Amino acid sequence: MAGYITDDKRKVTTQRFKEMKKNGEKISMLTSYDYTIATIVDGAGIDGILIGDSASNVMAGHSTTLPITIDQMIYHASCVVRAVKRALVVCDMPFGSYQVNATEGITNAIRIMKESGCDALKLEGGIEIIETVRKIVAAGIPVMGHLGLTPQSINKFGTYTVRAKEDAEAEKLISDAHALEEAGCFAITLEKIPAHLATRLSEELNIPTIGIGAGNGTDGQILVIQDMLGMNKGFTPRFLRRYADIHSVMTDAIGNYIKDVKNKDFPNEKEEY
Repeated sequence: MAGYITDDKRKVTTQRFKEMKKNGEKISMLTSYDYTIATIVDGAGIDGILIGDSASNVMAGHSTTLPITIDQMIYHASCVVRAVKRALVVCDMPFGSYQVNATEGITNAIRIMKESGCDALKLEGGIEIIETVRKIVAAGIPVMGHLGLTPQSINKFGTYTVRAKEDAEAEKLISDAHALEEAGCFAITLEKIPAHLATRLSEELNIPTIGIGAGNGTDGQILVIQDMLGMNKGFTPRFLRRYADIHSVMTDAIGNYIKDVKNKDFPNEKEEY
């Protein structure tokens, strides 16, 4: 290990995720949506990259994840795949692409895999989509589950608050998690649930759990790249740790560029042909 950059250049696979859990090694994940950022994230030694439907928010400016389409997800995913040499690349299936029925779900799953070149897909939900998960896995496509706060269901829940605080919802989440493991999921994302519940699930399941706002007891963590780099000033949930203030860095850089252009300092003689 050279600092934070791993010397292990082997391609990360779903099997490696399971091995990391078995060995007690935490799994690091971040989102990426374009070639340039994905090149940097992968080069830094991240274990997994998610092309999240959060692209609807951070890339397209929508207030929810619902509007993003299959075509748009394939575009973002294919950009990321071209950049990545090591990380496991997981792509979200967007809202409406798998909820109708299992047949439509597997058709769209195959299309995303073929056209994007990603390594795996992520689906939100539990028992309600379990038959679709089974069929996608049976087709040879690795599936990551997603429980807790499921942004594609925002209109059902009406809020982005912490999920599964009450006993009934917690028990359903536990049941859903075990059902997803039984259906063949290689990992499960747990979003904004009580830390003690996430820890319990991580101990009960044989597959890795990836937390976001689920405490330190999960087998790994994921954050949205724009959030952890401080590019998005308006998003400040408790679970977010900012590792940089790129918003200020970019603002200063752009401001200095504007000043130099206005003052005729850019380009100078050394920057001419």
